[in-house]
Amino acid sequence: MSHHVAILAYDRLCTFEFGCAVELFALERPELDVDWYSYAVCAIEPGPLRAAGGLTVQAPHGLDALDGAGTIVIPGWRDADEAPPPALLDALRRAHARGARLCSICSGAFVLAHAGLLDGRRATTHWRYFDRLASHFPAIAIEHGTLYVEDGNIVTSAGSAAGLDMLLHLVRSDFGAGIANRVAQRLVIPAHRDGDQAQLVARPLPQSNTDPIARTMDWARENLRAAHTLASMAEQARMGVRTFQRHFKERTGASPLDWLVRERVMLAAQLLETRPALGIEAVADLAGLGSPESLRRHFRSHGLPSPARYRRQHGESRP
Repeated sequence: MSHHVAILAYDRLCTFEFGCAVELFALERPELDVDWYSYAVCAIEPGPLRAAGGLTVQAPHGLDALDGAGTIVIPGWRDADEAPPPALLDALRRAHARGARLCSICSGAFVLAHAGLLDGRRATTHWRYFDRLASHFPAIAIEHGTLYVEDGNIVTSAGSAAGLDMLLHLVRSDFGAGIANRVAQRLVIPAHRDGDQAQLVARPLPQSNTDPIARTMDWARENLRAAHTLASMAEQARMGVRTFQRHFKERTGASPLDWLVRERVMLAAQLLETRPALGIEAVADLAGLGSPESLRRHFRSHGLPSPARYRRQHGESRP
């Protein structure tokens, strides 16, 4: 896939969502020593374009620039009840037909929906728009509460900051976990929040030195090779199993064992990138996944290529 990204701009532009895409793809990053993305900001209509906050945007490109993009980002949409211009919808359909990756942030999912590209697919949007998206486009399999959803070459994300999680996911897919972690460090945001994490978490995670759930997460991360069970994690938190499960889900949006597997997969990916001398069996063992067969199965379930292929693709992208 081409690393050329087209970022859409439109009148009444959602400034934050647009800024997220520009921050990820338009900044030069020579410290990474990789062939970073090129980009084009593409206006869907004549400018200057008004943007939230009283700004105006003069985009240097039009819709014709979408034809050369490997990734197209739709940073929100000005009105969930307004159909986008037909020329834009046609351009998105052409891009999808040739295999481009289409990504929406927040209400941008409505643009893809109007183009008919979400019919029969899993997708998400900001929680405020769930009911409206479902009523207008009943053929979409809406995933409630997730941060982002990838279905084939279409990726949709929830509101505002969840767009950063989705865009970092794209970086991770294209360049590996090591590069994505360094980009996140520069952005001063978490390196990875899985797409299945809930949009609406009951309350923020307290400091690990005062909260048993956070302490248990820290303990598990430091001991991923160990054979953890739900009972052993609950014992570490000094809670009953059911109480631990409930509090863990409330705090993180994930079950304890699902979270544990994701942490192990992330560690395995980093080992594949940064430890070329380690065999696949050793990577599986160190990450707590047991065997190469288990490692391959969990990589596949998380949308990653086989461990050997992942190493070939990302083995040079080391911090």
